[in-house]
Amino acid sequence: MTISPDSPAQITTPAVSYRTIDLRGQRLSLAELRAAVPRARHQTMADAEQKVTDIITAVRSRGFAALSDYAQAFDGVEQAHPRVPAAALQEALETLDPAVRAALEESISRARKFADSQRPANVDVELGEGAVVSQNWVPVGRVGLYVPGGLAVYPSSVIMNVVPALAAGVASIALASPPQKDFGGLPHPTILAAAALLGIDEVYAIGGAQAIAAFAYGVPAEDPAAALDPVDVVTGPGNIFVATAKRLVKGVVGIDSEAGTTEIAILADGSARPSLVAADLISQAEHDPKAASVLITDSEELAAAVRVELDVQAALTKHSERVREALSGPQSGVVLVDDLDQGIAACDAYAAEHLEIMTADASAVAARIRNAGAIFVGDYSPVSLGDYCAGSNHVLPTSGTAAFSSGLNVTTFLRAIQVVNYSKPALERVSGHIVSLAGAEDLPAHGEAVTARFTGDA
Repeated sequence: MTISPDSPAQITTPAVSYRTIDLRGQRLSLAELRAAVPRARHQTMADAEQKVTDIITAVRSRGFAALSDYAQAFDGVEQAHPRVPAAALQEALETLDPAVRAALEESISRARKFADSQRPANVDVELGEGAVVSQNWVPVGRVGLYVPGGLAVYPSSVIMNVVPALAAGVASIALASPPQKDFGGLPHPTILAAAALLGIDEVYAIGGAQAIAAFAYGVPAEDPAAALDPVDVVTGPGNIFVATAKRLVKGVVGIDSEAGTTEIAILADGSARPSLVAADLISQAEHDPKAASVLITDSEELAAAVRVELDVQAALTKHSERVREALSGPQSGVVLVDDLDQGIAACDAYAAEHLEIMTADASAVAARIRNAGAIFVGDYSPVSLGDYCAGSNHVLPTSGTAAFSSGLNVTTFLRAIQVVNYSKPALERVSGHIVSLAGAEDLPAHGEAVTARFTGDA
């Protein structure tokens, strides 16, 4: 079937049930906007928490035996040890489709250029003669990177996790991805090839919450060489169970963000092309039946045209059933607003993982957005570009957490260490202030620790 870009053809498949939320004529507070925008009503982190807690407990108490049980139960794989042999990594790279290898290499090159530019500079601030305070950025010692499996294969997520860790200078990197029954209990070979391409040789066939638990607490073994050492930071996207596990181990380890099922919001006005809007909504719906695809617009005409395009394009795409389920779910729909100002407010309330701006003067509109994991400006910056080859990172906060957290970047793997270096005269100049403040807080020993340096033999 041939379809012109903006003239949908007749279709015979059922129409996509893409709901409407009409906010026009309403003056809503931020709390009311957050309650009004589409959100999933399916399983929440609270629902998953007990299951994940049980998994974490089992991995901590039973180690590799528990991981083996979960590989059998969740993946249908018999597993003696989850470590991927070096030979399997090399074989995966050698047998990789040359076109896919070239695409991965281009993606790596662009991601490296962007990541290398992100590392903040150390600073030394002289606050007076002999009084210097510095901030030094130091990489964490070891990280655990999670690459999901499930309905798709994500070698791009290997790149998105590994490249910023390398740019930060992390010395020890471990990667986990679910075992695949079709590939002898190993992760998908394209995942392995991407890891090999980046020089990562510590790879484990572990999926889900159990991978996060193994990284956070480590898995001991009688032979130290067979142990999985705990990490300092865990990163990577995943389903509700992975996101819940990351939340539960936060504090034991650092995490990037609670990156769950993907979502896209598109802020568009009457100038937007319906075919492109629909194509981009479908591109993210393709990930998962629970993926969120939201259109925010002040144009009822555009919304109607996009609905027609969704029917046409969803019927023709490979994963049509999955796409239809995602578009028809409570997490998806069109939000009608009075004008661009209300549209921007709705975007900030939604705090999308991916936010596309398809409006007149899109760059100016993008500059007004405050809450989003990543913003894609104009017709030629689709989310698919960011997924693979923009140079940006596609591991981004979901479910509204972009209001307070950032996407994966080099600073995820760095710590800012402050260094205080005062001479005796420099300390003496502020000693009176220290004594005064220590007294005000009823902590006199703090002041005495300073005055001791200027009495007697000090």
